[in-house]
This record gives sequence, C-alpha cells and structure tokens, in this order.
Amino acid sequence: MSYIYMMLIFVAAVTLFVALIPSVLWLLGYLPALLAGRHLRYAPFGYASLTLAIVVILLLAYGYWVGRWNLCVKEIEYHNDSLPSAFQGFRIVHISDLHLCTFDGNPGKLQKFVDAINAQNPDLVCFTGDLVTISEEETQPYTRVLNGISARCGVVSVFGNHDFLIYDRAYADEEERLDAVEEFARYQRDELGWTLLRDSSKVITASDGSAVTIVGVDNKNCTGQGFKTINSGDLSRAIKGVDGFTILLSHDPGHWDAEVLPQTDIPLMLSGHTHAAQFSLFGWTPSSWMFTRTYGRYDMQGQTIYVNPGLGCTLPFRIGARPEITVITLK
Repeated sequence: MSYIYMMLIFVAAVTLFVALIPSVLWLLGYLPALLAGRHLRYAPFGYASLTLAIVVILLLAYGYWVGRWNLCVKEIEYHNDSLPSAFQGFRIVHISDLHLCTFDGNPGKLQKFVDAINAQNPDLVCFTGDLVTISEEETQPYTRVLNGISARCGVVSVFGNHDFLIYDRAYADEEERLDAVEEFARYQRDELGWTLLRDSSKVITASDGSAVTIVGVDNKNCTGQGFKTINSGDLSRAIKGVDGFTILLSHDPGHWDAEVLPQTDIPLMLSGHTHAAQFSLFGWTPSSWMFTRTYGRYDMQGQTIYVNPGLGCTLPFRIGARPEITVITLK
C-alpha cells in the first residue's frame, strides 16, 4: 500500500475518533429515547458533534480531491542594491517539497505543475528539497516528467530531510542507508540533470563577467523545530571562498535564524519544509506552533528568507495552504 493511502487511512481514523464517534454514541442514545417517548438530555451536544463530523469530512474531501491540486503561482520582486546590473529582471522559480508519492502514480498531475513552471520562462529553477517522502523508488513513474523542467540556467537543488531516507525502515544498517542516499544524489545529477548542491555552490556568470553565486547545503536543523529530522549541512564549508551576491538554498527555515542571520551577510535564502501545515485559515497556519518562519517572506537586518509551502503533501490534503510556484524577480 502506498504511503499516501496509508496516511489517508490514518487521517480518516483520527476524524472518526474526534468527530464521528461522539455523534454515533449520541445517536445510539437518542433513538431509543425517541422510541420511548422521552427527550434525551444534552441534545445540543449531539447536534454539534454530528455537525462537526460532517464539516471535517467535507473539508478533508475538498482537501484531497481539490485543495492539493489548486496551484498558486505567486510573483514577488526582490530588491537589493548589491545585485549586479546584468541580473536586473533575472527570474527565479522557487519550488519545494514535491513529495512524489503525492501524485498517486499519475504523472499527468505532476505534468500540469511542470507546465506551469515552464510557463514562467524562468532563468533558473531552485528546488529546496524533499523530492520524495519515504523511498527513492517514488521517483520511478516521474523521471520523464521531471526531465521536462526547463530554465535557461538549469535546475539547482538541495537535499531536504526526507531525501536522506531516514523514514524508510527497509535498510539493514546506517551504511546501507547512506549508500542509498548517494545513489539518490546520483539520480538527481545524472538522470534528472539537476545541479545538486551538497554544501557547495554554483556560479552563474553574465555576459559582462559579473556573477551571482547559488549556495546549497544539506538539510540543516539547528533549532529542533518540527518533527524528527536530520542535521547534516555544513554552511561554513559551503560558503568557503564564495564572494559577491549570494543566494542560499537550505531546506529548513530554522537554519536562517540559527546560523545565516548571526554568522553571514547572505542577502537571500530560499527554503521550504513547513508546508504551511497544509492548512491555512485567514492567513493563520498550525505550522506556527512548530516553526518561527512558517510561510512566505521575512526580512530582518537587511537579509531575506522566503519559505515556500511546497507542491506536494505528506498528509493527502491541502486546505487553504495551496501548492505554490514562487516566481522571484531580482531587481
């Protein structure tokens, strides 16, 4: 059974426990009382719990069949006086957290996202991690589609926590898992043709010789925010010898507060990881209970981070927190 369906069953079970079971218990008492010509006390409780159950089920149905495909293309401008003039108007498409099991073995759904990425005519595509959820085998139905992502300067990616395959219990020992991680890195570089940055950098040079450097680090969890994750990246190694205007790709936004702000002058960091909890109501998301930086743009001390809510899912629904393609135009 695929991961996405296992999670759907889990969510359904929680819904039944929280909302539906109280309604059933109330009905079991209400019907005999009605037949006996008596009025059951606490009727408002029963009506309220039944209504809650219906609302939750309808929301989950919307999130599963509609919400997780309701793509948002968000355009922002990023201004910085130190940007080389040759990069005026340079368009970066920022995507994150594909979690390929989201697409239920249907490449057509992913193809629509890829078509939307290409429609932005990007100069560069930056992917900030979590291509898979559990296993590298999730990539197999989608290699051809992912190969279709097109940008003038290519696709640059980093590893998120899930890309280290730490949630897959199939490995006999740590050495076997690490071997699988290296094979997964080879897949991104050789089969997808992406530039996977593992504590390293890529220089993009304009025709006049000026340059922008893209730095990427392995998942770096410095704050303990969120669920079980991994702390692997080495920022000091990644930026060694790097000069000029720099953009950092780092999956976990907690890295910004822990190391990037206090230790560097990197002007722009792109991350993902939070998914905005895949639920948002009037701008509020439960991810704020776990993360300092939950979704969107944050500016502090002349430095900026953008947290993309991802394209895929870990739980099989999105309500309010739409899958997003972020288009960042440098000025």
